[in-house]
Amino acid sequence: MPKKVDHQERRERIAAALMRVAADQGLEAVSLRHVAAEAGVTSGMVQHYFPTKEAMMDFAMKSASARFEERMTEAVRKLGDDPSARELVGAVLTTLLPVDEAGRADGRVALAFTSYAATKRTAAEVLGENNADVREFITEQIRSAQSAGSAAPGIDPEHTATALFAMAEGLAVHLLSTGLPAEAAVRALNAQLDTTFGPRRA
Repeated sequence: MPKKVDHQERRERIAAALMRVAADQGLEAVSLRHVAAEAGVTSGMVQHYFPTKEAMMDFAMKSASARFEERMTEAVRKLGDDPSARELVGAVLTTLLPVDEAGRADGRVALAFTSYAATKRTAAEVLGENNADVREFITEQIRSAQSAGSAAPGIDPEHTATALFAMAEGLAVHLLSTGLPAEAAVRALNAQLDTTFGPRRA
């Protein structure tokens, strides 16, 4: 009996290979041939699942977004029961900071995809939706904290969420490209969270 082929697994395998190439060599190195070699498959197989480089990039971007969501979910889970709004927002934003080797690899991929999305409508839509989801989550946490008296009452939740998210992304870029120490990035983010929510709980 012929072995059943898991087509989704093959697509994910190719997408993971693309992300490794992008993380190690940049998007300019991404090609059907290079990705096939990294995935350990033939160029024909890659082209069977992704007729164009753009199709392969779009799928890989969605796969990377799903991986980021998993990291955020795990970061929140580690907070345990009854985390504060500040802890929730801090956990989510800290996942954006490439402070370890795995984070740096994911960060390089995210930075490459952000650049790619600047000129590709489909990729821009995926990135925009993902970013909007994170900003909405932060906005809801700020509103909740304001209702509980644990966030500055005079701030606009949506504007503050946008600023916090943009700050975390900016810190990520500096961590990857300018040698900003991880400790300095974390301190800067925590200082802004203190301004929004007050000092962390002991």
